[in-house]
Amino acid sequence: MSMLTANYVGHGQVSTAEVVEAPPAPGFVQIAVAYTGLCGTDLHIVHGNMDARVTTPLVFGHEMSGTIAALGEGVSDWQVGQPVTVMPLVWDGTCPGCLEGHTHICQNLEFIGIDSPGSLQALWNVPANTLVALPEGLRMDHAALVEPVAVAVHDVRRSGLVAGQTAVVVGGGPIGVLIATVARNVGATVTVVELDPTRRAGIEALGFATLDPSAGDLAAAVEDLTGGKGADVVFEVSGAAAAVRSTTALAKVRGTIVIVAIHPTPREIDLQRVFWRELTILGARVYERRDFEGAVALLAAGVIPADTLITKIVPLSGTGEAFEDLAAGRAMKVLVDVAGQK
Repeated sequence: MSMLTANYVGHGQVSTAEVVEAPPAPGFVQIAVAYTGLCGTDLHIVHGNMDARVTTPLVFGHEMSGTIAALGEGVSDWQVGQPVTVMPLVWDGTCPGCLEGHTHICQNLEFIGIDSPGSLQALWNVPANTLVALPEGLRMDHAALVEPVAVAVHDVRRSGLVAGQTAVVVGGGPIGVLIATVARNVGATVTVVELDPTRRAGIEALGFATLDPSAGDLAAAVEDLTGGKGADVVFEVSGAAAAVRSTTALAKVRGTIVIVAIHPTPREIDLQRVFWRELTILGARVYERRDFEGAVALLAAGVIPADTLITKIVPLSGTGEAFEDLAAGRAMKVLVDVAGQK
């Protein structure tokens, strides 16, 4: 049986292709993919920024939902028809990072959908141990947001943010909004810094305070909001050099800065301020299984404004054009209706 796939073929180009589906290998599960979300990493791939890493043609995509279609030999803990998503990480279990218990940041980590074929295909074979169960009744389009919500859950958990504290999220894209949502859910007071006025309006409609970094002294504005103290936690999600420089001025004495964005080049940061206020700077990369399970729970409980975040849903044949909307900032989250096969 043949199926349609969306592939990055190099030189900034995405195309579709018909391929013959293969049965799952031993220890693998075949998923009938319902929806796949397109994210910033996928955009980096399409722009050619990861050409040194990926092998083309690459079936990409890793934010997804679907149901189990077939079980490979030796898989007994799952059932055909069960709704699932995938935590797209494969670690070696032998590197120093893994041996210290940090398998999600394995020093030889394979990211499915980047280093191996992803979910922009109707039938997707993945290792059974990457599956995460979805509750019955959770909409498949909403469930395609589990992976980015898990990123936000991990970031907030890593920060140590607790109820009653203040958080500033620098960057109001999809991950920034999700971090703000998760932070508010733990009981923090949240402000989002975003340059684009359309995005600011959408963020305010979700009930968040916002700041325009071009409107004046951002540090003074945060001090006004926090009674002169500064933020307990600052999340840098924008990926902009100017934003990184601003973070140290926004954090309180012994505050925490969490670097969430992927920065393609080294950035300048005010280490004098880090010293002067005894700031803590943390990296936050991907997620652990408990973050995925927490994300599923938040979506099932309706905490995540999924319908607001999903800007549009396109057929598989429209994947390439969807990246134009993402690159132009015209969409918050685009889903590909993989099951539609059009």
